[in-house]
Amino acid sequence: MSDLPILIAGGGIGGLATAIGLAQKGIRSVVLEKAAQLGEIGAGIQLGPNAFHAFDYLGVGDAARDMAVYIDSLRLMDALSGDEITRIPLDEAFRARFKNPYAVVHRGDLHGVFLKACIAHDLVELRTSAAVEDYAQDGRSVTAVLAGGERVTGSALIGADGLWSNIRKRVVGDGAPRVSGHTTYRSVIPTDQMPEDLRWNAATLWAGPKCHIVHYPLSGWKVFNLVVTYHNDAAEPVAGLPVSNEEVARGFEHVAPVARQIIEKGSDWKLWVLCDRDPVTNWVDGRVALLGDAAHPTLQYFAQGACMALEDAVALSHEMATGGAVEVVLERYQAMRKLRTARIQLQSREIGQHVYHPAGAHAELRNAVMKAKTPDDWYDTIDWLYGSTGLEGAVSAETRRG
Repeated sequence: MSDLPILIAGGGIGGLATAIGLAQKGIRSVVLEKAAQLGEIGAGIQLGPNAFHAFDYLGVGDAARDMAVYIDSLRLMDALSGDEITRIPLDEAFRARFKNPYAVVHRGDLHGVFLKACIAHDLVELRTSAAVEDYAQDGRSVTAVLAGGERVTGSALIGADGLWSNIRKRVVGDGAPRVSGHTTYRSVIPTDQMPEDLRWNAATLWAGPKCHIVHYPLSGWKVFNLVVTYHNDAAEPVAGLPVSNEEVARGFEHVAPVARQIIEKGSDWKLWVLCDRDPVTNWVDGRVALLGDAAHPTLQYFAQGACMALEDAVALSHEMATGGAVEVVLERYQAMRKLRTARIQLQSREIGQHVYHPAGAHAELRNAVMKAKTPDDWYDTIDWLYGSTGLEGAVSAETRRG
């Protein structure tokens, strides 16, 4: 391995997780973040057992567990009738099956876990106001070209620069992301403002025609995260635009009052028009590789965007430590990840269409099929996601906790 550091474009969760994963293997890295400060926007995210496998491998398992909220179940509700369709228990049987818990966290808290670990490690250099716009490579090294013209040289360049990745423009060149037509509105409210009869210790999803509503507790039950999504055929990408309660409510006038009251309690709503990309078979160019949303951006419906970035960080760290020519190492990393992440991308689209948003007979069929499943049936259904990550060579059974 070269004495040069590995360059990481992007200081989000995926980029910092990669940096600390490499540091755990004795590999130096430089994180190049375009923002003036390192941080994360957004609110809650869900973390399946596969995320906790990654935390342990990356050496932040205890810190991640300390700031998580452990929910009792995943609940699917019918937004028209107000009835429960099904629930997946996340109790001891779930933990025994998948060797780790399911939890919800604030995105900023999770980012902070990795940021603290990176700051404390002398093999990680963090640079802000350092937007990577392009790169050049010569077979022995790769040079990141920053905004303003500064050049930083390393042994490899990892593009962890998100949905609108500049690195992807060179590696894949597939243009702008695909606009889904789904608009998501996000709010966070104090727990005492959440309707008392809905203060469930669960990640709850209310499924309705062309819409759904999600809520769960965050930050030690101090607040509830609200995420509501409307299939309104939005045509242009939008991120973080403030909107009124009235605008949010327009997409949910047809749902039951018990579900609609959640929106009425929200405040300071912001909207995002959801985007993803089609899976690709190659995200490596010599000494350059993509990671996280830069490689395989997905819709939110599997709650696996951050989890996939963490798995990428584990795979990349493991392969870099295994050794070999950088170009070969990056190809091995890609081979570990491309089919699993493609499945997440494609099935996330299908869930949005056929599970969360159907109407009429389609919705009735969904309800009947899902009501008939036992907890063990559900565990079998999701075993591909939580039971086998494709990283078993990296995350040994010894690093997993019950």
